[in-house]
Amino acid sequence: MKLWGRNRTVHQVTDARPALSEDIRRREISYVIKMAIRLVCLVLAVAVPAPWPVRALLVAGAVVLPYVAVIGANERGKGQPSPMETTEANQNEIPRHRREIGS
Repeated sequence: MKLWGRNRTVHQVTDARPALSEDIRRREISYVIKMAIRLVCLVLAVAVPAPWPVRALLVAGAVVLPYVAVIGANERGKGQPSPMETTEANQNEIPRHRREIGS
């Protein structure tokens, strides 16, 4: 990043979690998608003339998906890559056993 003619290096903390706003946004999108699928299952179960096994499957999806959506929306930080997976091979990093102050 260039600031008033000087080059500044921006350091990242490798063990930091993603921002709370990013995590909430990801969980909101996941919840809305699951609930949209539930709505489609419910409409198809009522509106489409289908054999009873198909209707039973659609109704089961409409009943189970809200539970799955809420459990998924309440899992903070799940589905994010671990910090060790995101580091580059040539990145200079302090060894884990030397990260405490005063070592």
